[in-house]
Amino acid sequence: MDDGLGGGSGAVATRPERRPRNQDRRGGRHQAALPFPSGLVPLSHYREMVMAETNRRGMNKPGQLSSMGLVIRQKEPKNLETPFGQVDSFLTPTELFYIRSHFPTPSLDVASYRLKIDGAVQNPLSFSYEELRQMPSETRVATLECAGNSRVFLVPQADGAQWELGAVGNAEWTGVPLANLLERAGLREDVREIVLEGADRGTPKEPPIPPNPISYARSLQRDKAMGREVLVAYQMNGHDLPQDHGYPVRAIVPGHYGMASVKWLTRIRAVREPFRGYWQTSDYGYWDDVEGVPIRRALGEMQVKSEIARPGVYETISPNASYTIAGAAWSGESEVTEITVSTDGGKTWSPAEFIDPAQRHAWRRWKLDWLTPQKPGLYTLLARAQDANGCVQPDRHDPNYGSYVINHPLPIEVLVDDRGSCS
Repeated sequence: MDDGLGGGSGAVATRPERRPRNQDRRGGRHQAALPFPSGLVPLSHYREMVMAETNRRGMNKPGQLSSMGLVIRQKEPKNLETPFGQVDSFLTPTELFYIRSHFPTPSLDVASYRLKIDGAVQNPLSFSYEELRQMPSETRVATLECAGNSRVFLVPQADGAQWELGAVGNAEWTGVPLANLLERAGLREDVREIVLEGADRGTPKEPPIPPNPISYARSLQRDKAMGREVLVAYQMNGHDLPQDHGYPVRAIVPGHYGMASVKWLTRIRAVREPFRGYWQTSDYGYWDDVEGVPIRRALGEMQVKSEIARPGVYETISPNASYTIAGAAWSGESEVTEITVSTDGGKTWSPAEFIDPAQRHAWRRWKLDWLTPQKPGLYTLLARAQDANGCVQPDRHDPNYGSYVINHPLPIEVLVDDRGSCS
């Protein structure tokens, strides 16, 4: 048994995004209602049910693979998903790391590249690529997850890229701490946020549509931007960033959803008022409740989550045999401390074993050795994580997050059949 996602453990975590005050964790319009009854389903019925469910989810045939081995969710701009069940290592191989793009990939000339720092600063600055590379660097391991990861599990189906389990990855990032650059620029005392702007530019497709093309930009609260963990990165897993991952320079914001880690970074702007850009409000936002009044807020910290990598959806395995269920778990600013697994649709839960030690901002792989049932049929597997702050994955998706933050236990249906193969 290797120590990968096929029998591994975990991810590290952070305090999840604050839940709207009046939101019932169990309620919601988009719910991950189990498509089959929990536990056993007679074999005589399973094939018909599986076909109906795969057709409904659009999973009746394998997703198209790119030349790198990623699953294509959108050809252009590139939105490619990691085949989650194939990742065995603590660090996701660069060639298997998911790609999320909002506009076509820009091509930047390193020789003429400049990173500008301006706005409410005492000393506006501009750095070349070589100047950034010559500065003292630090290396961090951080998990990035697209805020829409696992969207395919929402019922009814939600708009947006139909990510399954693989819009998440764990990599080693090297670069200059953002705080070092901001200190050199000298933030004004009344600065509230730091806006990160990329070179990718275009017109969003979702309303409200801006009147003119815009650059992709997101902001960070001042305190987060000054955290030593936030990097202006130029390397991924020990090598220069690939173009689709932000070459030559990108931001890495550990603990936050991936949309905060702006790629092709060209400008850092200090602002005195909350940034209200398209990607901060119209998209990547959620509804909070303040004294009965709905308030739109920007998504930020990742929420605690776990996923089952193996077995895969509708995999056939042998009865009365040993099978190692495996996956990964992660959170935002806190560490994942517990992981439990259910093999009967949530009726009972058993503790799983972490493979990786707790490490802030990095996932932890986990595994559980399962003696499969003697009686053939369809079974529903679930995984549920808890972090050091006591936050547990909710039973259902919170509709205030729309088609984002899908962190409830995700049902993986498997067939126990004597024609299957065990592992």
